[in-house]
Amino acid sequence: MRLNSVNVGLPRQVLWKGREVITSIFKKPVSGRIAVRRENLDGDRQSDLTVHGGPQKAIYVYPLEHYSYWHETLPEVEFDMPQFGENFTTEGLDEESANIGDKFRIGSALVMVTQPRLPCYKLAIRFNRDDIIKKFLASGRTGFYFSVVEEGAVAADDEITLDYRDRNNVTVGDITRLFLAKKKDRELLEKASQLDALPIDWRDYFMERQN
Repeated sequence: MRLNSVNVGLPRQVLWKGREVITSIFKKPVSGRIAVRRENLDGDRQSDLTVHGGPQKAIYVYPLEHYSYWHETLPEVEFDMPQFGENFTTEGLDEESANIGDKFRIGSALVMVTQPRLPCYKLAIRFNRDDIIKKFLASGRTGFYFSVVEEGAVAADDEITLDYRDRNNVTVGDITRLFLAKKKDRELLEKASQLDALPIDWRDYFMERQN
């Protein structure tokens, strides 16, 4: 597993549907070793902390392998990586191989998988099309978030090594499918609601779904 690129961006003002919006989704790859802090990377800042950022969404990860799918699905889109606003573009690590609670060593930082990404309208701004939100969720190619267990520094081409495998074996993909499913999987709902690494709002939601 490998860190393909490290991407950062600061809030900028854009015009969307006749109104001015502040967003940080337009990120750019950076070279050199970048400091990993508890709530973000140096040179990166989230725009709306009510839905983005914070310790449990410190770093957004998106697999490089997904880009081939999107090129085929949306051939009319000119991709400018990182198209999805990710901080880390990774190789060899995706939603089906990462458990909620898994910890990975990247450079000198230790990070933990916390949750999948649920897209907001900022993704539509990035693609300049409203249908991307539905397509994104339906694809299951959501990417996921890391919290920072130990601060450190990372750079493109760093190896990603598994430091700890969560024994509950609930993947990021499992959580996304559970969230979208109309039928109740009571066993998985119960399991997900008890995952310590999963943020409390997700656990509460899955607890309520059991009723």
